[in-house]
Amino acid sequence: MRHVPIFYILCLFYEPSSSVPQRATSQWMRQVAYFCDCAQAAGEQIPKRPASLSLHSFPSFHIAMAGRVVRSSKFRHVFGQPFKKENCYDELKVTRTAWDSNYVAANPLFFAVLWEAGGGGSFAVYPWSAPAGKIDPKLPLVAGHKSAVLDIDFHPFNDNLIASVSEDCTAKIWHIPSTGLTSTLTEPVQTLNGHKRKVGTVKFNPIADNLVATSSGDFSVKIWDIEKGQAKLSVDGQHSDLILSVDWNFNGSLLATSSKDKKVRLVDPRSNLVAQEAEAHLGIKPSRLVWLGQKEKLFTCGSTKTSEREYCLWDPRDFSKPLSRTSVDSASGVLMPFYDNDTSVLFLGGKGDGNIRYFEVTDEAPYIFPLSEFKSNNPQRGLALMPKRTVNVSECEIVRILKLGVKTLEPISFLVPRKSDIFQDDLYPDAPSGEPSLTGDEWLSGKNANPKTASMQGGFVQKERAAPVFDKQEETKPKSEKELQAEIEQLTKRVAYLESELVKKDSKIKELGGN
Repeated sequence: MRHVPIFYILCLFYEPSSSVPQRATSQWMRQVAYFCDCAQAAGEQIPKRPASLSLHSFPSFHIAMAGRVVRSSKFRHVFGQPFKKENCYDELKVTRTAWDSNYVAANPLFFAVLWEAGGGGSFAVYPWSAPAGKIDPKLPLVAGHKSAVLDIDFHPFNDNLIASVSEDCTAKIWHIPSTGLTSTLTEPVQTLNGHKRKVGTVKFNPIADNLVATSSGDFSVKIWDIEKGQAKLSVDGQHSDLILSVDWNFNGSLLATSSKDKKVRLVDPRSNLVAQEAEAHLGIKPSRLVWLGQKEKLFTCGSTKTSEREYCLWDPRDFSKPLSRTSVDSASGVLMPFYDNDTSVLFLGGKGDGNIRYFEVTDEAPYIFPLSEFKSNNPQRGLALMPKRTVNVSECEIVRILKLGVKTLEPISFLVPRKSDIFQDDLYPDAPSGEPSLTGDEWLSGKNANPKTASMQGGFVQKERAAPVFDKQEETKPKSEKELQAEIEQLTKRVAYLESELVKKDSKIKELGGN
């Protein structure tokens, strides 16, 4: 028998119930009869349902009113609830750069936003402990880059450290006081020099302490030890076009990249080789990717040749074809994916959209099941997923996302509706504790480990950590065109002088009778 659609399979197990209206039952049965007639006319063999089977044999589905099939899930009724207006942030001067990044990052102490300011690249870091509402236009900024800042990422194990990358070909590490900035910060604790073109992405390793990955317009990916200020590894010659998105896998051993050449690559940075490579999305829109935690799958999103937005799911062991490919819509904004490993819920928001879709990821085909979506009239320019240790367990908040608008920042809580005040251990497995599992040197030597975890019951209290000691590297300032021209003129004069001295010495030798 050829492929039988799932609709017919469900028809086999349909059992009329007294709780279903007679009219609905009749409609359902007419649809079943019509489908069977069409199938028989096409030469299909219609199997009969074994007497021992019923729909109750499949616990992941149940039939609702009028025969509608609904998948069972404890996250089926998750809903997004934005913070009240007085707890949101307004009058932000969000950057106007055309580079595709999220523009916002956050941790339990601060949120950071790429800022529109003259005189080089800047970003704002604002403490959650400070008052919400309108932001002071004279807010102290982090302003040490000479060109626009393109991406930022908070240190996963030290809430006071943040990394930034810029068009000035550098990455910088900054230390932010716990109470926030009182004056503009221009001196980083570390500068990472080595890229030859603008640096577009930055991502800390989720396992090893003080290691960060950056990608650049020179088509390379570098792994830095931020304490020593040195590039310990560099993946060169493996990309043929601009790298758009980079993400670490669950245990921090592999990187995945998406590129402007429409390919997705699985990179082993410690071996400097690409383990898997495939054409992912054939459209011209930028593509993004995210690892699906312990599911050990890779999720990518981009567009088709006809500019429809789509997403794919990949098995990192085999990139010959995706496990699934699904069309989303025909909107123009870039899709931004985020994944919560503890609940296996995937969030998908588009730039310029007002909505955030969310899905549940399972281990069985078709793997990704739609749950619902958060809807809003306000378009988003960027999104950020808060660390799990920031959620409110007493309200059954499973995820908190920051939505960055044109001038606003709005936190959104995603909640599971439950009435009990007891700690819901099925919603809150042990979460990452904010402690490194390996040192940077251990990771570089080839060791792997899973993240350290801690219980969410009773709230999360992160342990105090000593600040790293930085061996600060002197920044080599690139010379301006005027300085380079002056240096050329000086060297030209020096060459002319030396040539004239040689002529004088030759004539002197001849006078003394030399040949």
